[in-house]
Amino acid sequence: MTISASQVKDLRELTGAGMMDCKTALKENDGDVEAAIDWLRKKGLSKAAKKSGRTAAEGLVGVVTDGTRGAVVEVNSETDFVARNEGFQTLVKGVASVALDAAGDVAKLGALILPTTGKPVVDSITDAVATIGENMQLRRTAALSVTDGVVASYVHNQAADGLGKIGVLVALESTGDKAKLALLGKQIAMHVAAHDPTPVAVRTEEIEPALVEHERKFFSEQALESGKPAAVVEKMVEGRIRKFYEEVTLLKQNFVMNPDLTIEGTVAAAAADIGAPIVVKAFVRMVIGEGIEKETSDFAAEVAAAAGV
Repeated sequence: MTISASQVKDLRELTGAGMMDCKTALKENDGDVEAAIDWLRKKGLSKAAKKSGRTAAEGLVGVVTDGTRGAVVEVNSETDFVARNEGFQTLVKGVASVALDAAGDVAKLGALILPTTGKPVVDSITDAVATIGENMQLRRTAALSVTDGVVASYVHNQAADGLGKIGVLVALESTGDKAKLALLGKQIAMHVAAHDPTPVAVRTEEIEPALVEHERKFFSEQALESGKPAAVVEKMVEGRIRKFYEEVTLLKQNFVMNPDLTIEGTVAAAAADIGAPIVVKAFVRMVIGEGIEKETSDFAAEVAAAAGV
C-alpha cells in the first residue's frame, strides 16, 4: 500500500514519533491511523508526544569549527541531569557535526541526516525523547564563515569536548599566520563569553537601531527628571549614548585578559605578530536556555494536592 507524505505528517503530529517510524507504522497497518498509533505505542515510540509540551530550558550548546567555517547549536532538555547524560551528549555532538552544512538555518539542520542514527536530526531527537524520557528540542543554530582567515571558538562550562553552557564563535579575516590568528580568535571568544556587559555588535554602526532608540529614550527620561534645561539634557543624553556604545561594542570594550587595551587595540597589536592586518568580521554568543521562561512550581502545594489536603 502506498503511504502519502500527508498521512505520515498527520501521524507524526498525533504521536510525536519519528517520520520513518510513522511511515513504517502506517505500512504495517495498511494505512489505518488508529492501528498505527497502537503499533507505535507498543513499540514505545509515541512516548515523546506526552512530553512535548513540557518546558525544556536546560541542555547543551554544541560548537564545531573547520578552518574558515564554524557553527553552534542549542539542543534543550528539561533538566541539567539529562544534559550530563552520555547519550544526550552524543546526540548534541552529532547535531553539531552536521550543523556546518545548515549554514545557520535551523529548519535545514533539522532535516539533515545524523550519521550516528541514519535519520533526520528532528527524528533522532524525537527518538531520544522516547528513550531518555524527557522533552528535548532543537532550538536554534548559527554559523559564521570567512574567505581568508579563521573562525575560532570557545565553550564555557564545558561538559565534554565542544559541549557546554555557553558557546562562542569569532570570525577573523586575515592573510597572516593562521595558527596565531586562531589563538587570538579563541582569546576574543573567551572575552565575549566572560565580559559584562555582553557585546551586542562588533562595531558601533552595527548595533540595532531599535536598541539604540530604546536606550536613548531611557536616558532622556532619566535626564529630564533632573530639571535641567533642554540643551543640557540633550548633552547629557548624548554623553550617555557614547558611553553605551563603548560598553556594548566589542571593539571598544576593554580586553578581559589585558584591561589596559581595548579589543580594537589588542587586534591592532596582534597584526604585527601575525604578519598582516586583521579584521574582526563577526561573533556569535549562544547561552543555553537564554530567553526561555522557566516553569516554577510550589513543591509543598503539589504534595498537599496529591494528598488531598
